Amino acid sequence: MKAYQHSLKNLAKAGLLTAGFTCLVSLTVQAQIQSKTGQPVSSSSKQPAPTPKGLAKVEADPEKEDDFYKLISLPVPEDIILEVGGMTTLPDGSLAVCTRRGEVWTVSNPYISGSERPTYKRFAYGLHEPLGLAYKDGDIYVTQRSEVTRLRDKDGDGRADSYDKVYSWPLSGNYHEYSYGPTFLPNGNMLVTLNVGWSNSLGHGVSLVPWRGWTLEITPDGKMMPFAAGMRSPAGYGMNAAGDFFYTENQGDWVGSGRISQVEKGDFLGNAESLRWTGLPGSPLTLKQQEVPNTGEPLYDVAKRVPALKAPAVWLPHGILGISTSGLLLDNTKGKFGPFDNQLFVGDQGQSILSRVDFEKVKGEYQGVVFPFREGFSSGVLRLVWGHDASMFVGMTSRGWSSTGKELFSLQRVVWTGKMPFEMKTIHAMPDGFEIEFTEPVDAELAADPASYKVTGFNYKYHATYGSPVINRAGCPIQGIVVSKDGLKARLVVDSLRLGYIHEITTNGVRSANGRALLHNVGYYTLNNLPDGEKLNIASIAPAHDHSAMMASAATGSAAKMVSKPAPKTGAGRSTSAKSGAATMTKRVTEMPASWGEPDYTINMGTKPGLKFAPEQFQVKAGSKVRVVFNNEDDMLHNFVVVMPGSAIQVGELAMKLGLEGQEKNYIPQTDKVLHHTNLLQPNTNESIYFIAPEKPGDYTYECSVPGHFYVMQGTMKVVK
Repeated sequence: MKAYQHSLKNLAKAGLLTAGFTCLVSLTVQAQIQSKTGQPVSSSSKQPAPTPKGLAKVEADPEKEDDFYKLISLPVPEDIILEVGGMTTLPDGSLAVCTRRGEVWTVSNPYISGSERPTYKRFAYGLHEPLGLAYKDGDIYVTQRSEVTRLRDKDGDGRADSYDKVYSWPLSGNYHEYSYGPTFLPNGNMLVTLNVGWSNSLGHGVSLVPWRGWTLEITPDGKMMPFAAGMRSPAGYGMNAAGDFFYTENQGDWVGSGRISQVEKGDFLGNAESLRWTGLPGSPLTLKQQEVPNTGEPLYDVAKRVPALKAPAVWLPHGILGISTSGLLLDNTKGKFGPFDNQLFVGDQGQSILSRVDFEKVKGEYQGVVFPFREGFSSGVLRLVWGHDASMFVGMTSRGWSSTGKELFSLQRVVWTGKMPFEMKTIHAMPDGFEIEFTEPVDAELAADPASYKVTGFNYKYHATYGSPVINRAGCPIQGIVVSKDGLKARLVVDSLRLGYIHEITTNGVRSANGRALLHNVGYYTLNNLPDGEKLNIASIAPAHDHSAMMASAATGSAAKMVSKPAPKTGAGRSTSAKSGAATMTKRVTEMPASWGEPDYTINMGTKPGLKFAPEQFQVKAGSKVRVVFNNEDDMLHNFVVVMPGSAIQVGELAMKLGLEGQEKNYIPQTDKVLHHTNLLQPNTNESIYFIAPEKPGDYTYECSVPGHFYVMQGTMKVVK
């Protein structure tokens, strides 16, 4: 028997074992791990966590992001409010930074070399909330609300002498009409991207003047050519290694979650408001608003019927990899920033994080994967540029767009320590699944075990409503795995893949050959096309078995018959759901109890810009009857949640852990820390809830539990005797 098990192990290492034997191989591996660690190993599909050699050391001293990528804050003089809107690196290695308050500063010695501190000099001022900056041929170009402006220092004193309009566009005065760029094309022309406005009365974006929601191409001598339509809030922009232009989009109307799309001339990227201008001269589109289906189907499916509509290359799951997608930056450092050559880093303003994206082109269309990369920035990440030493400068702001980073603004460097992180370097689509590439060799036994992975497909609604819950979520069974001889790749044969869907790929059980855990064990692959090529000849996996029972039987030498354990029936799932739903219904009462007569207090609760409630405090008597009317007057989704004193952050973090189920569950976690709550409300909607105030006096927090919001969007319900 031992010889037979040894042969199976060798076949698994060589990648030649058919999937029909996978259960036996998995049992062999698990039995070996159990004998080494003395701990039983679960192979549950929900918590696949095989234990590698050396796991005790990993758990005792887990690796952190900071071990590989350090954050270094640049000191900023107290009299400078450096709310970063745009950044560019100048030829001498200094930075040019524009601020939302209309200034441009040059920052010398930003690397803090030796004993010298950075020095700041104002280059220009009086601009209208510039949100993009570029350098070309000795001049600085800045995109204000209404124009691209060329700033020129004629006498070389470090201050702009001329502010020359390159091209301007109309404004309606709407606060939401942000403008971004420019990005220089190889032909010398520039691309700028323009926000749509926002209507509180309508509760959705509006294009009130021509070209709002468009990308415009502008020549150096000021001629404009409409380029593409359908942007909502195109805050991030830039090129990939092939020189193709991409932009980042933020959740909102027609945008179920943050996403990154390639932009080519004549594209429609999804927001129908911009289409009101397609009849103007020069428009490369003829599509009209009424021709865009508002059905709630996935965008990819609608694009099959609307040829101009382009599906995103990569989706970023909302609340998991951010809430306000921002700047893009190509890693062209040739390995000086780590093992991610030609990948892109993307910021998130709301959650103060960076993610990492890798594109591939399949059948002429971009698709790819996004991974977590670095969290913990001190303010809202907006702009990214490379320094001359291959460190990354990150410019931040939070005023009006509150972030998990507590500072009003910040400028930080991200520096690679030179230590190699154990990561999924990338994921490629295969004709029959995915191939994961790692930054260092894996433990082949664990990497060949299906219990080390989980694949889940899901999507978002494409509709005029703000955002979307996750829809059509379903597991994708793994039929077999082949690990490469060098241990750097694991090819997964996966069933039930769907085109246009995001696929969450978790690798909880994978360890490196020397026992390291992955720094980040999840990636999200947007699958627009399956590549052509040869499929692996792997038979379907046997029905799922109760691995713990099988292991127990094997450990005791029992000859008891192994019995298959079927998956839980749908009815059981419904009863669990019904039970959890019943538990939360008492915390959300939307009709006044008949016995009340009238509430003792009616609180009209609204919102203010900057993720704030209005009022931020109210007082009620213990045991009194309270009615809260929550009016979401903001331009994003919010809920109203009353929690136990001191538990707001804990509840918010539990809401984040809901993951793909978060929006579906209104970001309300199952915990006794939650006392009362509304549902998640669309902009310009309201809901009333009724509850009895706690009997115990104290300061009870109310919050919006949406990921990122809960850190700052809080108020106090004072309960008195």
